[in-house]
Amino acid sequence: MIYPDRVAAGRALGGSLRHLRAADPLVLGLPRGGVPVAVAVRDEVGGDLDVLLVRKLGVPWQPELAMGAIGEDGARVLNADVVRHTGVTDAQIAEIERTERIELERRRTLLRADSPPIPLAGRTVLIVDDGMATGATVAVACAIARLHEPHRVVVAVPVSSAEALHRIRALADEVVCPMVPRALGGVGGVYEDFHQLTDDEVMGLLRPAGRGDQRRSTPRYRR
Repeated sequence: MIYPDRVAAGRALGGSLRHLRAADPLVLGLPRGGVPVAVAVRDEVGGDLDVLLVRKLGVPWQPELAMGAIGEDGARVLNADVVRHTGVTDAQIAEIERTERIELERRRTLLRADSPPIPLAGRTVLIVDDGMATGATVAVACAIARLHEPHRVVVAVPVSSAEALHRIRALADEVVCPMVPRALGGVGGVYEDFHQLTDDEVMGLLRPAGRGDQRRSTPRYRR
């Protein structure tokens, strides 16, 4: 199966998430690619929509290997095993964190303006991305979300490798993924349109979806 684009993938994914309607979920898209998927999912399941701003802290000489992650409001988690086995120093961690916080703040200013994030505490949190190859980004998103004490953490993606799915199942209360190819060469391979979204596109998607000016929006169901 090939998805025409991220919105179509989100609609298909939303059909597998309708059991969450009664939970009034907080749907969190991971910028940038996860946002159009999250918008379409929210149209199917209702609840609130927001973004989850996280940045992976990659090992300096192996950036894809996450030694930790940061989020808004100073949230920070470290993977003690990776730090110990790689021998990363405190100074190196601090330098990577400084760089990633600059980008995190840039995105926060751009996407949130003066609107604070919707609180996660006590909510059924639905983390949405456009796919998982290694699962690293979603893993750090789960870790950051847990710091805010949600009731449940659910991860939903249109496609994933089997390895990533196994990894995330250990971190989330529920994982929903309708497509798990035997061999996933890359997430973009299952999309006809997998262009790199711009910040303007992301902001345009969030505005009509009601993020920011409706802090507790009425669930929207499309029949």
